[in-house]
Amino acid sequence: MPHEHRLQLRLAIPAHEYLAYYRNEAGEVIARALDGRSVAFPASSLRPYVSHEGVYGLFEICFDGQNRLVRVTRLGD
Repeated sequence: MPHEHRLQLRLAIPAHEYLAYYRNEAGEVIARALDGRSVAFPASSLRPYVSHEGVYGLFEICFDGQNRLVRVTRLGD
């Protein structure tokens, strides 16, 4: 996809913290990418990756040219 921006970040969100995001539909996760940039994205985009322990692992966040979220992909542990 042209003009797509990708950031990789490592997330460690315990289940009890993610529940707070889950209860607030407009909640945003704010995290620091591996390159040091700060990124905010909807907590709801992490729902496919929530386990009983929470959300953990290395993720790639993709944005379009207008900084709209395109997708979140889990890359590994």
